[in-house]
Amino acid sequence: MALKEPVGESLVPPAGKDGNFPLDKVTFGVAAGLAVAFLLWGTIDSTGMGETTSTILGKLTSLFGWLFILVSALFLTFSAYLAISRYGNIRLGPDDSTPEFSTFSWVSMMFATGMGIGLMFWGVAEPLTYLTATDASSIPPGRGDPSTPDSARVAMEYAFFHWGFHPWSMYAVIGLAIGYFAYRKGTGNLVSGAFGPLLGRHATGGPGKAIDIIAIFATLFGSATSLGLGALQITGGLDDVFGAGDSRWLTVAVIGFLTVCFVISAVTGIEKGVQLLSNANAIAALLLVLFLFVVGPTVFILSTFTESLGGYLTHLPTMAFRTGAFGGSEFLSAWTIFYWAWWISWTPFVGMFIARISKGRTIRQFVVYVILVPSLVSFVWFSILAGSAFDLQLSGAKDLGAVLAEEGTESALFTTLREYPLASITVVLAVFLVAIFFITGADSASIVMGMLSQHGKEEPMRWLVIFWGVAQGAVAAVLLFSGGLGALQTLVIIVAGPFMLVICAMCVSLMKALRAEPYESTLPSRVRKAVLHAQKYDSVENHSVALAALGADPDDVSPGPDDDARA
Repeated sequence: MALKEPVGESLVPPAGKDGNFPLDKVTFGVAAGLAVAFLLWGTIDSTGMGETTSTILGKLTSLFGWLFILVSALFLTFSAYLAISRYGNIRLGPDDSTPEFSTFSWVSMMFATGMGIGLMFWGVAEPLTYLTATDASSIPPGRGDPSTPDSARVAMEYAFFHWGFHPWSMYAVIGLAIGYFAYRKGTGNLVSGAFGPLLGRHATGGPGKAIDIIAIFATLFGSATSLGLGALQITGGLDDVFGAGDSRWLTVAVIGFLTVCFVISAVTGIEKGVQLLSNANAIAALLLVLFLFVVGPTVFILSTFTESLGGYLTHLPTMAFRTGAFGGSEFLSAWTIFYWAWWISWTPFVGMFIARISKGRTIRQFVVYVILVPSLVSFVWFSILAGSAFDLQLSGAKDLGAVLAEEGTESALFTTLREYPLASITVVLAVFLVAIFFITGADSASIVMGMLSQHGKEEPMRWLVIFWGVAQGAVAAVLLFSGGLGALQTLVIIVAGPFMLVICAMCVSLMKALRAEPYESTLPSRVRKAVLHAQKYDSVENHSVALAALGADPDDVSPGPDDDARA
């Protein structure tokens, strides 16, 4: 059997006369119109928007919380299956393609885009909340007396759970589907491009455009919400260092500054701006955690990591399928289901960006590095930052629970750093990290929305990237000032309900396309090359036999050394 190029049922997006993809006026226009409409709603009637979205979210989590939990577990299972099956050898691109970025830059970019800002915001606050909370909605199942080490272990296990394998598997399945169809089938970097096997020509029609519009909507408002939250934490850090005070105008000024920075980074492209900032992020974050690891309770941190990881892996099946049917539903609704919906709402943006930087990787490499490596980094991050905070809390050196309750989530990290040496330096470094992590994520979001608005073009037009970048900053600033930021966050999570079904359909579409792959493409690279070589050699031999049968001179038709080398 001759080695065939992979073929698919997906559709290639239209290209202009110069080979460039034109602006998708329908997708861009409808997405921009919806953005303006919801921005006006949040500005004019932030209270009404908050009440409406909260009611809808409450119904969504109470009626379909079990579905979020079940589907999230299935995403993880599906990713693992692809990695260990023969399909893991298939590349996101032609069979002979090679990765575009180094492994370090690749991991740095995916981590900074996927969770960097969140880990800075919640690295101390979330486990500390689970440990010290008195409200049932924040007490994880199995937690007892908040002053005991066993309660600290349970708190850390749930932090691992919410930031570990499950969210990254959500990013993995959508990133795999988009990357496979974009670079192996040529559909362009679009969410709708993964639906060729299911929708046929409709993947580039109305249904496909609706999917891309939802993706832009979730990306814009999800990124704007994170920009607002990140600006609040930066303002808290500036107040901690300079005593700037809690000012709404200062927060808006921070948003404006960050917007200028990430727009500049975005227009320079992924190869320059995003990659450079992501590498700087990785180095700065490494310096912060290494310093805290050395000057902090080193032995306690190592013990925390080891025991929490063991507990997480041991209890993962139970936690993954717990729905609260027999108690604990308050916590699951407020945290676990909320997180699963939040991560799903981020999958269009993060999945598309990870697909963009993963061209040339095999499916097995993709799954291992997208799920295992960032999860391990998250486990280390929580163990060092939250472990240092736990040591202060359990020993009685500092009541961080009271600080968390009185001063808010954004103060937890800075208060913890103040209890260790060189606090003036580490606090400034933390503020820098929050800013750079967000700039990296927001410029990636600008590029992704540009791609979605231009038929999946890898390097969208600059004005398009600038438009979406400025839109993120404007949405964050206006809604923060009007008090509608929380309502916007709830609105983004509501979008996760229908989009969860979209991702499920993407998994079916991907599996259908993988099963149609030539068998040779599912072989390991060296084996595939050996098979290709043998097939070419057999072709030369058969050609020689045929010519000899027609009466040609055997010396003239027998394969020589040059023919063998070419084969």
